[in-house]
Amino acid sequence: MAFGKDYGLLCLENPLLDIQAVGDQALLDKYGLNANDAILAEEKHLPLYEDLLNNYNAKLIAGGAAQNSARGAQYILPPNSVVYLGGAGDDKYSAIMRDAVKAAGLRVEYRVDPDKKTGRCGVVITGHNRSLCTDLGAANHYDLEHLKKPEIWSLVENAEVYYIGGYHFTVCPPAIMELAKQAAEKNKIFVLSLSAPFIPQFFKDAVDASAPYWDYVIGNETEAAAYAESHKLPSKEPRDVVKHLANLPKENGKRKRVAIITQGTEPTLVAVQGEDQVKEFPVHAISKEQINDTNGAGDAFAGGLLAGIMQGKQLATSIDMGQWLARLSIQELGPSLALRPRIGNGFNNGVFASVAKEPADVVALFAKRFGILHDPIIFG
Repeated sequence: MAFGKDYGLLCLENPLLDIQAVGDQALLDKYGLNANDAILAEEKHLPLYEDLLNNYNAKLIAGGAAQNSARGAQYILPPNSVVYLGGAGDDKYSAIMRDAVKAAGLRVEYRVDPDKKTGRCGVVITGHNRSLCTDLGAANHYDLEHLKKPEIWSLVENAEVYYIGGYHFTVCPPAIMELAKQAAEKNKIFVLSLSAPFIPQFFKDAVDASAPYWDYVIGNETEAAAYAESHKLPSKEPRDVVKHLANLPKENGKRKRVAIITQGTEPTLVAVQGEDQVKEFPVHAISKEQINDTNGAGDAFAGGLLAGIMQGKQLATSIDMGQWLARLSIQELGPSLALRPRIGNGFNNGVFASVAKEPADVVALFAKRFGILHDPIIFG
């Protein structure tokens, strides 16, 4: 069934402003950064963001994994199809991020915390290396009170599909559960991304509490292995894990759960609750010369998949849409994707019909999919 109402897709996670610039070893040394790394900002790193803005030709991208996916879905869908929730500050970084998402056609309803800075990710590019330094800021302070505000809850009640980025388990699990229960009660579609290996490892209880409400669950092979390890499954093989995920107990029995594991250039694996077969969907072929950066491919895949779900496409077509958007994203550095005119309803019989070639003068679609790779104690 296609969902044609305005803002039928509601997404929740942690918004960040990416400040991305080409630097040199001197810049890395100035802030004690390594050439190819991803860290959380300490006090000594905080001047980096202004330095990049004022002294480098910085590219500004509205990021955070689920915000990337939301913009990817909006890229395919008709205008006013997607709304995104998360935490931001009341500062110039928030203003820049709002301008960026507006250019991409995405509606955002941020919880504004005037005492916290908007989350920022400084990205220093040196050759083929990228050093990421993230200050979570206000993104780490979303709360259930914002979700339950009448003007926000009305968006929840209006939407037919909810998408949760797994990084939000580090911020406000009660908000995730509120959406999960609403989905089951009202027979809406609840989609969850595992997002990173540390999510099922260090936030296992919160992930497990949401599991009965998953209508779709998305992960990659490393996230699947982390889930298997934390749950002491007998096998870490993606085919076994995807089948396990599909057949976990489910609250809403009106639709079968779909579990999806991506594997980079290897086929995407899909298992459906109650079905023995694990289906394989080969990825769209692309030459090595065309690949610039695979970071953010998972965000792009989720965006295309969500667009297919919203349009009522067959599962195979929705998978194809996700793979197509991921293929498009990895051809850009950063990754950033120079937007072409909105493609609309171009997928037919699992094959994308045509792509407009003209670049659009808007902010790039995909930001760095940042991963918190270090000590989980930071989340308090």
